Amino acid sequence: MSTIHIVCPHCHKINRIPVKDSYNKANCGHCRQSLLNTHPIELTPQTFNTHIQNSDIPVVVDFWAPWCGPCRMMAPAFEEAAEQFPLKAQFAKVNTEEYGQLAAPFGIRGIPTIIVFKNGQEVDRVSGALSAGQIVQLVSRHIG
Repeated sequence: MSTIHIVCPHCHKINRIPVKDSYNKANCGHCRQSLLNTHPIELTPQTFNTHIQNSDIPVVVDFWAPWCGPCRMMAPAFEEAAEQFPLKAQFAKVNTEEYGQLAAPFGIRGIPTIIVFKNGQEVDRVSGALSAGQIVQLVSRHIG
């Protein structure tokens, strides 16, 4: 049976789980919380590389700032899109105001910017506010 590595959105430990078309239940082997949580997680300098480098599913990162109107407008759409991808993609957010050092290596010039990472590499990027449907389309190109 083939497996994939999933980083827990709660404790940030790496889990190996069997590949399935859908999951009724999947809990972290360390903290026992659900890996099916689709709420976007906040990445910090301590957790960013763990998720980007160790996840076998795409990691979709919204680079945003609290003062950015379009960022705040897009936040509900980002959360809505995340609900479509339990254990198919991990949605995350990076507050560029607080953690500018995470955005700098990627040359983020405008926010919001969504970057899709797969196997530790950037595979897609879109700047500007998107609807939930547009985010779903973006992520769907990188699933499977």
